[in-house]
Amino acid sequence: MTDWAWLALVFLASCSLTWLVRQLATHNKVMDLPVARSAHQRPVPVGGGLAFIACFYLFASFSFLQQVFPFQVYMALLGGLAVAALGLLDDIYRLGVRLRLAIQFAVAIWTVLWLGPPAGIQVADWFLDIPWLIGILSVFAMVWLINLYNFMDGIDGLAGSEACFVTLVTYMIAINSSDQVTTQMSAVICVSVAGFLVFNWPPAKIFMGDAGSGFIGYILGAMALISMQNASITLWTWLLLLAVFVVDATVTLFRRVKSRQKWSMSHNTHAYQHATRKYHSHRTVTLSVLLINVFWLAPLALYATAYPRLGVYLTLLAVIPLALLAIHLNAGKSA
Repeated sequence: MTDWAWLALVFLASCSLTWLVRQLATHNKVMDLPVARSAHQRPVPVGGGLAFIACFYLFASFSFLQQVFPFQVYMALLGGLAVAALGLLDDIYRLGVRLRLAIQFAVAIWTVLWLGPPAGIQVADWFLDIPWLIGILSVFAMVWLINLYNFMDGIDGLAGSEACFVTLVTYMIAINSSDQVTTQMSAVICVSVAGFLVFNWPPAKIFMGDAGSGFIGYILGAMALISMQNASITLWTWLLLLAVFVVDATVTLFRRVKSRQKWSMSHNTHAYQHATRKYHSHRTVTLSVLLINVFWLAPLALYATAYPRLGVYLTLLAVIPLALLAIHLNAGKSA
């Protein structure tokens, strides 16, 4: 069976599993009920992320048995199961922030210990090549990515389409290198999340839940470490591809902390949430983010891949206008 046939099978499996999860969630009343801060006005089944999580680990196990994924990579990626389980429990029981962070840090440390930190990070003409420092930064970056992806999963289609965009571009970059692990991970995440997105595109028929959003944040962080180790994709390329999410979440958190709001409390003050209320449309905001990704961030990311020395400058070029846009949309301020 060709690679494309396998990917088509994964896509169909994800569609089918998402439909099945939706039926089970609806029957058992596992619903996301609208509250004051919600962007939706009706109960929506939750847990759709379990579909693409299952597809990924079935594929990862097969790739490990076929000796495509090395043992240390497969062991590291098992951390995603803990993140997904944590998210699922949080969907049901609303766990405390301290417990969530403790488990997330444990998983991040597990992953970095198995994979090891990247060999070095190029910043213009300077290299950061202190392994223990890069390892610590990698752990914190992974925990932040898990949480920011959860923060940004607040309107229909946004988190899923972002994951498809990022992994499609990383697939295009990695396929031209010898990094087979990143190539295959990018492809399977892209098509499996696309299968879920069929049901999550506005108006959403199911949400991925904290299990799905946390898992995507985790798996993108793990892919970044793997690709940086294999010298196929740089840190700056990853930051550029994720810039909309990174900037919105970071600006919002910074402004909430600065104004002495309780940072760990649920809220609806992200820039994309303000934009959704302003334009009264999930679809408009999700499509706008996709347009920014495709026509602004993707070209810069590809250029940063071709010219790694310029990566830090291209990242600043990308994030400054995004930060100004987030501030213009009142990120971090109550509606």
